[in-house]
Amino acid sequence: MEPAIIALLVIALLVIVVLAKSVTIVPQAQAKVIERLGRYSRTLQPGLSILVPFVDRVRATIDLREQVISFPPQPVITSDNLQVGIDTVLYFQVTDPRLAVYGIANYITGMEQLTTTTLRNVVGGLNLEGALTGRDGINSQLREVLDGTTGPWGLRVARVEIKAIDPPASIRDSMEKQMRADRDKRAIILTAEGARQSAITTAEGQKAAAILSAEGKKQAAILEAEAERQSRILRAEGERAALFLQAQGQAKSIETVFQAIHDGKPDQGLLAYQYLQTLPKIAQGDANKMWIVPSEFSKALEGLSRLGGAEGDGKSWLDVEPSANGSSTPTAAMDTTGWFESQLPRAADQPEAKIELSSIADAPPPTPQMPVTPSLTQAKQEVRELPADPSQTANGQPGSPS
Repeated sequence: MEPAIIALLVIALLVIVVLAKSVTIVPQAQAKVIERLGRYSRTLQPGLSILVPFVDRVRATIDLREQVISFPPQPVITSDNLQVGIDTVLYFQVTDPRLAVYGIANYITGMEQLTTTTLRNVVGGLNLEGALTGRDGINSQLREVLDGTTGPWGLRVARVEIKAIDPPASIRDSMEKQMRADRDKRAIILTAEGARQSAITTAEGQKAAAILSAEGKKQAAILEAEAERQSRILRAEGERAALFLQAQGQAKSIETVFQAIHDGKPDQGLLAYQYLQTLPKIAQGDANKMWIVPSEFSKALEGLSRLGGAEGDGKSWLDVEPSANGSSTPTAAMDTTGWFESQLPRAADQPEAKIELSSIADAPPPTPQMPVTPSLTQAKQEVRELPADPSQTANGQPGSPS
């Protein structure tokens, strides 16, 4: 191979090496600290950058993203002389790459040791129960101390979280027993309180039920007595009206018969015929063993034969002459206006119907009232306004008999 070709190859290789040393690419969310001849020169931002070959060099590449570090459990003694293991999680971010490189040799180790010492100082002033229940306070104190200390290192501590606090096994057993006893105590108290409240509620319910039952019995007895009283009054009034109607009917019947007899002008033959119809009724009855024909029986037969027209003018008793005016005399109409009128007040107007149960909150809706029955005074007034002669019509002309 020619010496010239070898020289060209060497020169090309040197050019490639120089170009590789002079060009650098910084990824996103990273930064590179550049030293020139062993001294800090600048910090390269993400992108393409040019370096002086063999003069500038990259000292360190720093990740600018937020980072998470989990420290192993650290033994910590509380104020009540109990050793517990606490492991923490630290969230931080590099804000100044130059300080992170030149401010401390290893910021990860520095933050771990600082977290351990600060945690022991904070937890050492608390007892076990305070340490278990005061995690938020411990986290806040740790963050304040770490953020203030790591500021000169170019770091920003976002937050510190306690991942676990592990007391000794014997302490855990004692805590479980204490917790179980406390919960059993609360369960017993709640059960007793529930039984007490239930007994009070049951007693109040029984009291209210007894009061309502007594008031209901009282009201039922009052209503039953009032109903019985009204029933007896109405029954007595009904019986009175029935007797009155019966007497009025008998009186009207007698009056009608009497008027018919006078209008028909009966003679001896009719009386004889009625006499013959009554004789069989005299013989009725189980106690009648013998029947004696009265002496008037033959005379009655003779009268009956004369009624049939056997003797005399031959006229039968059925041939009755009409009255003088050619028609039978009309009978007067019977006034029954006040027969069925009750003097008892309505049930809604009775004082017993207005009794209210003060202890019952929800009263049943009132029943609709029955139509008002006209009083006796109104009925009498209507009767007085009727015409005196029932045979007279509205225009004053005579009408047919009722």
